[in-house]
Amino acid sequence: MNKKILTLSGVAMAAVITLAGCSTPGGNTSGTSTSPAETSAAATTPAAADHNATDTMFAQMMIPHHAQAVEMSDMILKKQDIPANVTALATQIKAAQAPEIEKMSGWLKSWNESATASAGAHAGHGMSGMMSADDLKKLDAAQGTEAAKLFLTQMIAHHEGAVMMAKTEESGGQNPEAVELSKTIITAQEKEIQEMKDLLAKL
Repeated sequence: MNKKILTLSGVAMAAVITLAGCSTPGGNTSGTSTSPAETSAAATTPAAADHNATDTMFAQMMIPHHAQAVEMSDMILKKQDIPANVTALATQIKAAQAPEIEKMSGWLKSWNESATASAGAHAGHGMSGMMSADDLKKLDAAQGTEAAKLFLTQMIAHHEGAVMMAKTEESGGQNPEAVELSKTIITAQEKEIQEMKDLLAKL
């Protein structure tokens, strides 16, 4: 009886090896063959499908968030008598975030998602750290050291909001590029937050 069991086990193992040797990489395991048409369709499946609602929300919300940071940086760069290290920071923020806006806009287009969220689409998920119209007016009107201090104070809060949004994407996103960008934003902006706090303490 034991001899029969061993013989059957040997035959079964040989069959598994044979099937494994005949299967194609990435082929299905249902026992049915994949037709050329199915293989072609699988190969051309758009990456657009490789995202979820968290990815969409991240891009739709971070684009206007970044756009405001660029706007604030432009405001400070147009002013006179701003400390060089503050203008250098504003230039750095603009240089980093403007290309990221383009990147995220491209994702939304490839995902066939709206460039902007519909009203109420992200209820309960506000864009943390966004400045109000009055905040921007104050920054626009300020001059010299006062403007530098206001810019740093506002941008610290702005960055803290962006980091919160990026952490939501990092933990819940699906698209690899979007998740990677969220990690980049967290690392870069946490570093800039500390840099801005140090600058603010010296003004």
